[in-house]
Amino acid sequence: MTTRRSLPRARVARPAAERLVQEICGCKWSLTVYRLLDDGITRPGAMVRAVEGLSTKVLNDCLRRNVEFGIIERHSYPEVPPRVEYAFTPFGLAFRKVLSDLAELEESWPDVFRDRR
Repeated sequence: MTTRRSLPRARVARPAAERLVQEICGCKWSLTVYRLLDDGITRPGAMVRAVEGLSTKVLNDCLRRNVEFGIIERHSYPEVPPRVEYAFTPFGLAFRKVLSDLAELEESWPDVFRDRR
């Protein structure tokens, strides 16, 4: 009689970086928000007005998720009416650099990316 040794099960926990990419890059509007911030549009109302098809609810969900991941930060000012602005965190600026590097990679290897658009 042979006994079968069971192998230890591999842990399939997702690394935080993998989860970040999946959640943020999986969000249709995150890259648009990054472009708006790059262009100096920092207030949610201005963001909604600048992008056709972007609703306030979807934008707020996107902004909240990016704040949770530490990519952007929310600044609220004690004014009447209240004013809220968003900006990249230092980590967010580094993350933007990674995305920029990916865009450069795509330009350098167009054949690899051609059929995946």
